[in-house]
Amino acid sequence: MSSPALVVSSHRRAYLRRLGASALAPLMGSSLMQRPALAASDKAVTLRFSHVVAEETPKGLAAKRFKQLAEQRSGGRIRVLIYPDAQLYGDHDEMQALQLGAVDMLAPSLSKFGRIGFPEFELFDLPFLFGRVADVRRITQGPLGQRLLERLGRQGMTGLGYFDNGFKQMSANRPLLTPSDFVGLRMRVQASRVIAAQMRALGAQPVDLPFSETRRALETGVVDGTENPVSNFWTQGMHEVQSDLSLTEHGYLGYAVVVNQRFWLSLSTADSELIGQTFREALAYGNTIADSQNDKALASLRQTGSTRIHVLSQTQRERLRSAVEPVHKALANRIGLAWMDAMRDALRQTLKG
Repeated sequence: MSSPALVVSSHRRAYLRRLGASALAPLMGSSLMQRPALAASDKAVTLRFSHVVAEETPKGLAAKRFKQLAEQRSGGRIRVLIYPDAQLYGDHDEMQALQLGAVDMLAPSLSKFGRIGFPEFELFDLPFLFGRVADVRRITQGPLGQRLLERLGRQGMTGLGYFDNGFKQMSANRPLLTPSDFVGLRMRVQASRVIAAQMRALGAQPVDLPFSETRRALETGVVDGTENPVSNFWTQGMHEVQSDLSLTEHGYLGYAVVVNQRFWLSLSTADSELIGQTFREALAYGNTIADSQNDKALASLRQTGSTRIHVLSQTQRERLRSAVEPVHKALANRIGLAWMDAMRDALRQTLKG
């Protein structure tokens, strides 16, 4: 018998296929469309914003802040409908849903852009690339981050900005402190070749699963462990099915906020400016609370005592770093040597600053 989750997923895919078949021009370029010339508009606007994490994560809280600001400043004329926790679409179908206009806005993890033709976004998946979240923000808010967003127009999307959820930690039902601890484990990953290669370099088997299905997969033994920022680990209840959390801080988890290009170009100039400005404020808010939300989640985990928390020594982190270092070279051609060089140059400038 099919599980309810699989039935819902199949219904979503069938709907998207019908929507795609009925669309006359699924990916109209901006050259074929003109933004309404009106400086202001009395037309009501409904914006459907779907994401896959819980409302109390940094992403979820930023989405709620955006809704509050946009509706308040438009006098309720702009209505924002938020669908958290993959209520509408999950990891495997949300990008298609956006491109076809089934939703208007997403905040996918940067990993997801690789599988729709933008492997350069997988730069952010490279293990042990960043030392501080502040370094990442200077890159995403600088020229390199803007160049990446501009490329999304080729797939019918407009990028509004980035926000982050901090660094990822490893979890399983045993401590994960050295490469040998990973050997033989089935580890849930996002659909990223970089992250999959990282797990293989550690001796684990990567298993690509939607985020919304991860806790159930851990509970039933489909997978043995996973990687997440602490806020995701806590809000999804993974501490109830994982005995050990190792604070590896091996990788960064960030998101790009994107809107359907046709929806965006259909807005009046005044409305697009209002939505853009309120979302920039919501992004700043989300980035400000990301660290505190992870800290709060870690404190809650310590208080419950249900999961053992392991702090790695510098030697242990260096051993993990050495084990996954070949991933950088192995994936350079997929990501693009020019993009790799641009990221290294940007990081050097960040360190100088």
